[in-house]
Parts: sequence; C-alpha cells; structure tokens
Amino acid sequence: MYFTSRVRSLCGRSDKRKKREEFVVNMYRWFVIPIFVIVCVAVSSIPQYAFSAEQQTVDNELTTFIQQLFANRAKYLLRQEDGLLRDFYMPERASSMRAMKHEQMRAQYVQTWVKHRQLQLADAASSPRVIRAKKRNDQVFVSAVDSLRLGYTYNQPSSQVEHFGIGTRHALTLIRKNGSWKVLREWYLDPLEENPDLIPKLTELPRNSASNRVNAKTNQASGLHSTSTRYNRDKAIDYANKYAGIAWGAGNNHRYNPRYRDYTGQGGDCTNFASQCIGDQEGGGLRMKGGWHHYRSGGSKAWVQTDAFKNFLIYSGYGKVIKKGTYTTIVQTSNQHPNGAWAGLKAGDLIGYELNGDIDHFSIVVGFDAQGYPLVNSHTADRYRVPFDLGWDKYTMYWLIHIRD
Repeated sequence: MYFTSRVRSLCGRSDKRKKREEFVVNMYRWFVIPIFVIVCVAVSSIPQYAFSAEQQTVDNELTTFIQQLFANRAKYLLRQEDGLLRDFYMPERASSMRAMKHEQMRAQYVQTWVKHRQLQLADAASSPRVIRAKKRNDQVFVSAVDSLRLGYTYNQPSSQVEHFGIGTRHALTLIRKNGSWKVLREWYLDPLEENPDLIPKLTELPRNSASNRVNAKTNQASGLHSTSTRYNRDKAIDYANKYAGIAWGAGNNHRYNPRYRDYTGQGGDCTNFASQCIGDQEGGGLRMKGGWHHYRSGGSKAWVQTDAFKNFLIYSGYGKVIKKGTYTTIVQTSNQHPNGAWAGLKAGDLIGYELNGDIDHFSIVVGFDAQGYPLVNSHTADRYRVPFDLGWDKYTMYWLIHIRD
C-alpha cells in the first residue's frame, strides 16, 4: 500500500484514505496513462486526421453539458433548488444519485459555514475546462478541471464582497439517455466535503488587531514592504498567489511552478507548495538547510512531508508556534492573546492542520478580509484567498506558525 502511506505522509486526510487511494488511481488513469498513449501515437508515423463532423458535434455537446453542469452547481451553492441539479442525474442509477447527493451535501456544508461565521454568500461562478474525453459506445469518460469563485459579505451595513477561489480536478462518466447526457458517476477531491454538523460556531465577529487591520487593506496586492534580509513576506505572498494552480484568482495561467515536481498524484502537493512559498528565491527566499532541500528530482522529506516540515520549521528556528488548538481555542480571547491567537498571524505565516495526531495539510496566510479573518492559499485542493477554516471541522487542530523575519 505504498500510495496509501504516501497519501497520509504528504498531505492526506487520514479519515478519507479510500478516497485518496481513488485519487491516485484516477490521476494515473486519467492523466498519466493518456499522456503515455499520446506520446506513443506522436512517435509513430500514423497521420493525424481532423475530427469528423459527428465527433466535433459530440465534443461541442460535451463542452456545453459540462459548462451548464458546473454553472448550475455554483447556483445551487447560493440557493438549494433541486431543479438546478435534477436534470443532470438519473434517479434509477445509484452511482448517479450518489454524485448528486454529494453536491447537495456540499451546498449544505457551505451554507452552514457562512451562517456560523455570520456571513452571507453573495455570488458564485464556475469556470470548468475539459481536459480530455474518451467515448465508448453510449458512455464518455471525461477529465475536467474547475475554477470556482465564491463571494461573501458580513451581516453588516456596507459590508464589501470578499472573493476567493477553489480549484478541483474531476473524473466523470457520462451516459446518453433520451438524447441528452447524464452524470453516471463522478470522482473529485473536494475540499468542501465535510459534515456540516461538525462546524464550530463563531460567537462574535473577529476583533482584528491593529496589524491585521493594516494587512486587510494593503495585502490585496501584497504591499507589506518587508525589509528583512532573511524572509521576504511580500515575495512569499506574491509567489503563493501566482502559483495557486487552478483556483480562481491564481496567476501563471493556472499552472504550478514547472521548476518543481508536482506531488498531487503521490499524496498531495500542499507541503511542497508551502516550502516553495517560503524558500524559493522568487518567494520568501529562506535558505535551504538542515535536511530541508529541493533537488531537480524532487524534495527532501522535510520539504514535502507535513510532520517533518512542521518539525523543521520549529527546530530550525525559522518558525515559532503562536498557538496550537481547535478553532474555538485559537479564536477565544485570553490574557496572553487578548484578540485571540489568530490575531497574531501575519501575511506570510503558515497554518498546519492536524487530524488524529498527524499534520495533514499546510497553507500559507496571504492576507485578511475586511474584518481581519485570515485568508490562505494552498495546493491539493488548490485554494486562493480562502478563509482558513473553510473545509475543516471542530476536531481539526490548527498550528499557527509565525515565520521569523
């Protein structure tokens, strides 16, 4: 079970090991193997013919179907009207109903989260793109990516709309029924797949510290004016925004930095990305040392593995733990943290997410919203300026790690 162990050690959610295994399998089935086939065809002398008119029609139909499917899913996040989803699925097929149920539960989680955070969803939009499609009889196997944009406002007069982005990779099986396409089954790694009953409540709006109030205004386009010769927060944030992948809002044409190996198909790329943000010369510029390195062939254990990375940050002196605790623990006020421990975060700091005693994920703080709520970027799944706790539950232990300037 090599891939399972890699899933848990890099960026996996230990309570979802089966889905992570499916993720690895699908990555190879939908991306690696097709690329190999394409290369073989290219090497051979088989002439390349244009698509037939019939095939082009199918392609256009698929593109239209995928675009409408994801557009309606985005609308469903705003208002839970089953009519927005029903026509894309088949009630007589259990796998199709599971796929629709997933979207319903996803919307329930998002709506519960915004309610507990004293927010309202303002808008939602999807930008899907078909990567490849393979037709077999009456079924089509589709790999696609989606850039989802969500906007929210606080329940206050004149509250501005805050936008963030999430990127997901999808493997769908579609089937033709009565002249139209339907979703037979679907798999994707969904960062919003959590139990809405386990979302901790925020009893009052964030009491943002003076530093967070400044960052909330200036950090829309960096602007922190870092003067440290060791860690450049400006560049770390710019790097995180540029290479946030397929998430809405990300730069670099939604591509990762090609200088680094992508660990998405080997358990997750989140720690690799966090290391890049603080250590690449285009990013924060921290010097590689003490087993924390990236080579042309890939990253060291401390570079790509979550717990090893956390240990390196603390024992190297690069990082300092502001606080470790559940959501309730880090937001509550105390004599040591009069505005809550989360108020001690600065843009360019890191957050580790622990489940069942293991660090399962890392993100980098890239700014704060108008109320001082920390916003993060990460890989696997790709996130751009997402509220730091969205997609996590009351059992998650947060490691708030300040990177020393």
